[in-house]
Amino acid sequence: MPRAAIPADLSPRAYRRAADFLAGLDADWARHVAAVGPCRHEAKPGREPYEALVRAIAHQQLHARAAEAILARLLALYPDADFPSPQALLATDEQQQRACGLSASKLVAIRGIAQAAADGVVPSRADALRLSDDELIARLTPLRGVGRWTVEMFLIYTLERSDILPVDDYGVREGYRRLKGLDKTPTPRQMRDIGLAWSPHRTVAAWYLWRLPAQGVHPPGDTVRASAGDAQP
Repeated sequence: MPRAAIPADLSPRAYRRAADFLAGLDADWARHVAAVGPCRHEAKPGREPYEALVRAIAHQQLHARAAEAILARLLALYPDADFPSPQALLATDEQQQRACGLSASKLVAIRGIAQAAADGVVPSRADALRLSDDELIARLTPLRGVGRWTVEMFLIYTLERSDILPVDDYGVREGYRRLKGLDKTPTPRQMRDIGLAWSPHRTVAAWYLWRLPAQGVHPPGDTVRASAGDAQP
């Protein structure tokens, strides 16, 4: 049975409650939460799932500035809209879209998302808010270029879900290794089992773990990394 959606409560009070919960787990968490300070996770609610997924594909394997430049050129093809509708995106000549800097595989993925949105496979935001985390993962991961990690970033940043732990994310697993002084980074399966103890605050736990990885590994808001199954450039 799909796990029910965790209500979107990422208010400052909820952040404090989550941070206090994590700090109470053990001395390592207590030191880290104290060193980092209050959680300053920033979601981007309000976007339609279709737009959020298209933007996610554009950002995969690119630094945020490079991805935003490509998106700006793509959006310039549609001056009468803040973001092109699925129908408008599909009606545009593919060579024009490629000229914006999109790789062939990313363009196929983006147009596939647009077709899925037009067909009702990608839900509206109103419908997505009524679906559980597991239901959305099952519904969206069959789309080309949309791996579990991409859907989890969508759940965290667009739908403001508060109990998401992206175990395929290297930053999360490496962060935990550094938190605990382990010799090896946990596998995704190990990380999933470990993270059960952090529910229902796993989104905030991920935010704190992203503050720990070695230099050169950044949280998703800076450099977006694709996991297995996500589109490659």
